[in-house]
Amino acid sequence: MKRVAITTLGCKTNQFESAAMGEQFTKAGYTIVPFTEQADIYVINSCTVTARTDAETRRLARRARRLNPDARIVATGCYAQVAPEELEQLPEVDSVLGNREKQDIIALVETGESRVSDINAERVVEPLALSSFAEHTRAFLQAQNGCDSFCAYCIVPYARGRSRSVPMNDVVQGIRNLAANGYREVVLTGIHLGAYGLDLPIPTSLTDLLWRIDTERVVERLRIGSVEPNEVGGELLALMARSEIICPHLHLPLQSGSDTVLERMGRRYTANFFRELTARITAVLPNTFIGADVIAGFPGETEAEFSETVCLVEELPFSDLHVFPYSRRPGTKAAHLPDQVADSVIKERAERLRNIAAAKKRAFLTRNLGKELRVLVQGHDARSGLCRGLTRNYLTVAFAGEKEMVNREVVVRVKEMGTTTDLAGVSVV
Repeated sequence: MKRVAITTLGCKTNQFESAAMGEQFTKAGYTIVPFTEQADIYVINSCTVTARTDAETRRLARRARRLNPDARIVATGCYAQVAPEELEQLPEVDSVLGNREKQDIIALVETGESRVSDINAERVVEPLALSSFAEHTRAFLQAQNGCDSFCAYCIVPYARGRSRSVPMNDVVQGIRNLAANGYREVVLTGIHLGAYGLDLPIPTSLTDLLWRIDTERVVERLRIGSVEPNEVGGELLALMARSEIICPHLHLPLQSGSDTVLERMGRRYTANFFRELTARITAVLPNTFIGADVIAGFPGETEAEFSETVCLVEELPFSDLHVFPYSRRPGTKAAHLPDQVADSVIKERAERLRNIAAAKKRAFLTRNLGKELRVLVQGHDARSGLCRGLTRNYLTVAFAGEKEMVNREVVVRVKEMGTTTDLAGVSVV
């Protein structure tokens, strides 16, 4: 059997697609091995959000070549989609495949062909089949791909094409397949998940999709990926509040707390809109995990504008922040904007936001002390006797338990902050 190693950079959509490619290889008789081991074929599923992720793809290609000088090294994903010529020039890379080509990964790898089709010409999603996932309790499922927003800093619409939705019946069946194979939680992913259904022949919405999954109780726990703030409406929040399967967890791309920066970014909301949205969320879902993306050092960001961001994130009830130092990305509008912020200033601002994020996370953990939380057990350590799992509101918890608890949802009373997990507690029988 030929050995295949796959590594993934970037988002949950890429993680889903890597798992689907791995399943294709397995069905074709290949053996999947870790990327750190010697393999006959190395597949790098790349990200291109920043110049740093591009560099990481090149580093992984060199690493694979050192592991096996005779291996076939394949670069696919978003970097391969937007800059195939750069990767084709690398001596370590044997073939370059675009995002659409992941559907035909076996045939293309076996022929050694490089192919990157025009992703902007794609109008429908051909959902990649996936019945298993590397983690044996939770799985990702792609419901949507592409984005029509073209924010000033973002290359993703060029790498993923226009917004395209997987038909609702296919999404529901995909979840059913994963649930039938023992997965207790499914995470819906997409590049612009909040736009789900708008492009289908009979338009629908993300809320309609979630309502059907909830009504039919397709899976025990459902988690939704990142959703644009202006796409989190009252109906969605009301559904989450009454649902017994939708996890109280929202991730919202804020990006900046300054209206002038948001306008330059091409974002379609204001800081006050975001303030009112988080107030509505916490009123309906008081113990929900609210994560947010924030960019530090967008071109032209003044000290006053950055201070507006600091004040907003300190004020709002975030549970955590993903802080991104701005990275000048060729091919985006922001790359050509004047007044690019110095790297040293970007680094300093990002560190300040990360400190705020750490304080927010501690405060959210503190609010959960003493609570009884439902935990999906993901693993058991035989030496310590500890189980580790994930709460519905996205916290990791450790507690004394048995191996038989793995892949079950149990109730845990939180006792204290954890050392290797967010929280530590005891199971409630």
